[in-house]
Amino acid sequence: MSESKINRKFYEAIINFSNNKEARDYYYEVMNSKTGKTNKKGKEETVRDQVLRIYSLLFCEDTGIEPGDYAEVDDVANTADRLYIGSVGYDSKHWYRMKHNFHVIDEDNYDRFAALVIADLHSGELHEAAVNDGNMLIVGEADPLHMTVEHRKNQHQSVVSLSGGDDL
Repeated sequence: MSESKINRKFYEAIINFSNNKEARDYYYEVMNSKTGKTNKKGKEETVRDQVLRIYSLLFCEDTGIEPGDYAEVDDVANTADRLYIGSVGYDSKHWYRMKHNFHVIDEDNYDRFAALVIADLHSGELHEAAVNDGNMLIVGEADPLHMTVEHRKNQHQSVVSLSGGDDL
């Protein structure tokens, strides 16, 4: 694949998905396009498949998913609350899914949420913030809503980077 389909235009289409028909059309066009790669089952992979594979690789290591498998609804829903921008807390500007108005992750939007995270890391505001300001996406512990103050202070955090990784 000579030119990445996961680019700034794709990121902006996801951001504008809810209020712009052209953005929705572009999102579906990109997500359904072929990558030129073949998956483990011998089927040609789509950008949707690629996004869900990369999401599972980066965020689902403790969900029981096998390396190279695609994240499914429960995998994304169970990991979405772990993602923070720059610092951990209840501030909606820092809690990734709330900042982008994904109040519920379900069958209708789990792949869009995963695509938003991957596109943002690759060419969106998170990418720019990491380059310019040092802000990055932090992966915190599972279920932050039920953590005590002590748990939040002592939680293990990981920093995610796409540099030198999978072709996007």
